[in-house]
Amino acid sequence: MYPPRVDFLTVCWFLSLVQYLDHETLSGTFIDSSGQFISSQATGISRNPYCGYEHQTLSSQERLEEDALLAASKWQVPDVDLVPFVKSTDPSSSYFVILNSAAFFKVGSQLEVLVHVHDFQGKPKKYGGDYLQARIHSPKLQAGAVGRVVDYQNGFYKVFFTLLWPGRVRVSISLVHPSEGIRVLQYLQEEKPDRVYFKSLFRSGRISETMKCNVCLPGSLPLCNFTDLYTGEPWFCFKPKKLPCSSRINHFKGGYTKGLLTAADSAFFQSGVNIKMPINSSGPDWVTVISRRKKETDDLEVSQGSGTFPSGYFYKDQWRPRRFKMRHFNDPDNITECLQRKMVYLFGDSTIRQWFEYLTMFVPDLVEFNLGSPKNVGPFLAVDQKHNILLKYRCHGPPIRFTSVFSNELHYVANELNRIVGGKNTVVAIAVWSHFSTFPLEVYIRRLRNIRRAVVQLLDRSPKTVVVIRTGNAQELGPEVSLFNSDWYNFQLDTVLRRMFSGVGVYLVDAWEMTLAHHLPHKLHPDEVIVKNQLDMFLSYVCPLET
Repeated sequence: MYPPRVDFLTVCWFLSLVQYLDHETLSGTFIDSSGQFISSQATGISRNPYCGYEHQTLSSQERLEEDALLAASKWQVPDVDLVPFVKSTDPSSSYFVILNSAAFFKVGSQLEVLVHVHDFQGKPKKYGGDYLQARIHSPKLQAGAVGRVVDYQNGFYKVFFTLLWPGRVRVSISLVHPSEGIRVLQYLQEEKPDRVYFKSLFRSGRISETMKCNVCLPGSLPLCNFTDLYTGEPWFCFKPKKLPCSSRINHFKGGYTKGLLTAADSAFFQSGVNIKMPINSSGPDWVTVISRRKKETDDLEVSQGSGTFPSGYFYKDQWRPRRFKMRHFNDPDNITECLQRKMVYLFGDSTIRQWFEYLTMFVPDLVEFNLGSPKNVGPFLAVDQKHNILLKYRCHGPPIRFTSVFSNELHYVANELNRIVGGKNTVVAIAVWSHFSTFPLEVYIRRLRNIRRAVVQLLDRSPKTVVVIRTGNAQELGPEVSLFNSDWYNFQLDTVLRRMFSGVGVYLVDAWEMTLAHHLPHKLHPDEVIVKNQLDMFLSYVCPLET
């Protein structure tokens, strides 16, 4: 089914409507750093209590911050009755229109796109709440950048792009989830925080028992309390019947809860129908962009402030951040020279383990030392004795969905940071996001608060330490993955992460924008070309260009 053509009078009506909405609506919204407009008028958020977190004690400042973070992350789901599938958002009958598509734009100009969503009966929708992703790209130039989306809560959306390179630039807009699916994801986040469950093996002599573990364990059975003594991070297991709690020897992912959705709700999560499906244009889907004069280009670069969106763009498959001059480490010797005499600590999940794997593969002198650690789990260590380089990777503490981690290797990032002396030859990189996607946001906020406190203390005692945060990234989605690792969940985590580390003195590798802007399909573990650009950004912070 092709989207309808839009005549001149319809576009004029769109424009008059949007001008009214710009004036009436945007005063109550702000632009999240990932590009989606979110209401700032969300107050009085109530959260259902759940194990381990309803008892935490927060200072008045921490409570205010948490309330602000929850408000910033609140999604405007329409207040409508349960909607049947045929009245939910249909990307194939929805469409977008480029405003002034026949005009010639200059590099640095703003491009505006209007999106109108329809349901599966072909009728215009009267409410919003859909999660859209948008980008501009020029395939021949291997160029791409993300756009920011405004939801007018009436079936219309507006997308803003900054045109950053000359040539023919195409617009692509995708429906990640309809608003009806978002409502289901919100329910799961609040009411089913244990839908990924974990287990631990307890063993003493010939006796062994396997017990379920989590932040929240429903029911009234006796528990083993493994709350961390230093950070206060809660973790529980059901108590074994025969063995003491001290006999726990490992931690591993138990599995994913099945049968979470009714048949009606399942209809909102269909591959090839309404999960990450393109929305077509009604009319041209491209514009022509011409170069600016050199002085205009220089003025444009200087004028970018701290809130620049997007943070960067791809051109010839190389990431170009807009507020920082990035180096390209195309030769192993360049990396060796940068990291000489340095200790590099990588903490977090498997997306930052990719950095360890890339560096040890690409730099011949950086030799991995066999610690006998489980594959894909770690900890891992690599050494370049000639150039005095030490590279370490360690996964963060639970929740962690790896196959099996020994209990004595469950180290919280905050505790690890507190053990680092720091200094000009110390580099720390952190990526903590993916394993928190199934929990209410308070769980993630608490973890980041502990990490941030440790980072601040590290920078206080050793100001020359380089600390880098890697954001989360978009990934491939199917019906089941959407319920546990949806981009919508990770978009919320990204919003919280950026706000909590703003002004702390850390550097940011924007993996979120990198995956959305690149032409390759989204993956939980991005392809090598994207990982290389992430590391080029990371190493550019460690060894910036001389100015």
